[in-house]
Amino acid sequence: MDSQELLRLMIEKDKDMTRIVDFENFRSAPKIDAQAQSALLRPNPRLDATLANSAAKGLPPISVLPLAGQYLSILTRVMGAKNVLEVGTLGGYSSICFAQAGAKVTSVEIDANHRDVALQNVEGLDVEVILGSSTDVLPKLVKEGRKFDIVFVDADMVGLGEEFDWAVKLTRPNGLIFLDDVVASMFKDGQVGGENEDNILTKVGKDDRVQATLVPVVTCHPKLPTPVFNGFIFATVKPN
Repeated sequence: MDSQELLRLMIEKDKDMTRIVDFENFRSAPKIDAQAQSALLRPNPRLDATLANSAAKGLPPISVLPLAGQYLSILTRVMGAKNVLEVGTLGGYSSICFAQAGAKVTSVEIDANHRDVALQNVEGLDVEVILGSSTDVLPKLVKEGRKFDIVFVDADMVGLGEEFDWAVKLTRPNGLIFLDDVVASMFKDGQVGGENEDNILTKVGKDDRVQATLVPVVTCHPKLPTPVFNGFIFATVKPN
């Protein structure tokens, strides 16, 4: 008996199982997300002020969402991460999540206005914001011999493969590479359902320097009318 047939029999035996596999559950994501934010998030005036200042200065409303930011903070604490490299600062929201969890953050931002706003938002925290493109800054960090516990890539997905290669070089053995919004970028770039199957998933999968997985998620953004199927890549750098 194959797994599909076994699942069918389980559902027939226990009708409550249909509630789990109902595609309509997708529509309940915003309600669950709102409940999770209410139940799990604690007041954080620094992050609230960051969002307010970023909006006032005209930055796009695409910061890491609050639950995702808390995930980054928990991840930092669980790993005991002391040095984090971030590609894509925007207003510094995720930089603050890392820093408040005890890490020194080096963040790379290509837009001068975003960099200036981020510097206002992270003032007093152990956060360095470097102005420049990832293709210019990351090779310089490699040349300096820098190594990080976590490399978090949350920038424009154009050139993500090249950024991943630099990220591997900048991550310590058994350190973590986090590529955000991978699935959304694949949809955006028409890499789902087409004939060309060469994408960031296949590139990472062929890289023997890392062990990686894709973590699918359903994202609920207050500025979007529907939940979004998204996902991020987790990769750890293998010891030599």
